[in-house]
Amino acid sequence: MKKIKFTDIIISETQDYIFVNKPAFTATLADRNDKVNISDLAKSYWEDAQVCHRLDKETSGVLAIAKNPDAYRHLSIQFEKRLVSKEYHAVIDGIHNFQNERVDAALNTKGNGQVKIDKKDGKDALTHFDTITAYRQHTLVRCKPTTGRMHQIRVHLSQLKAPITGDDQYGGKPFYLSSVKKKYNLKQWTEEQPLMKRFALHAFALGFALPNGEMTKIEAPYPKDMRVLVNQLAKNV
Repeated sequence: MKKIKFTDIIISETQDYIFVNKPAFTATLADRNDKVNISDLAKSYWEDAQVCHRLDKETSGVLAIAKNPDAYRHLSIQFEKRLVSKEYHAVIDGIHNFQNERVDAALNTKGNGQVKIDKKDGKDALTHFDTITAYRQHTLVRCKPTTGRMHQIRVHLSQLKAPITGDDQYGGKPFYLSSVKKKYNLKQWTEEQPLMKRFALHAFALGFALPNGEMTKIEAPYPKDMRVLVNQLAKNV
């Protein structure tokens, strides 16, 4: 993995918060299986830094990091009361016309890390979906989760029979250039690799009230792999 320089992933910074664009394949919090994580990088930059929420390791996008305990508590309360607006973008398999599509389906995490819909014993989970752009065989969608359950967006999209591209855990298929480029040729004995080597999910925006009462919304640009995928799809509408 390419070495991450913390200052290179900072989107913006205030007296209370640091906002970063988390790279894919980077853990949010310290884990014995990962040498690099956003929490440790943040603490090396700002001693009292505390990550306010987390993203799946493969998911890229905006993360808020508090610079002091009061700022951490202030944002944590908003997360707890579901006052934080979260917007994710995902490329999904198939053509779908979602217009404020609502999925209200409780989720339960199994021992193997798989998350399933469980109306009886699951925890409440609510997500809204809107189509941004429909392509030839895929759709770019806006996902707005009200709750923050593990794998929530991924499972809810799978429930809609619209799994995230590349998300083999929940039924998504990898995207290959050969599927849209008729003249795409591989060198002999070379196996074609997916254009994006993870599931196509990006935490695009985060909105909440700052300690002074002012509302803020932070947006994270697409990383290179997500940008390349969307641009390729746009060429083959």
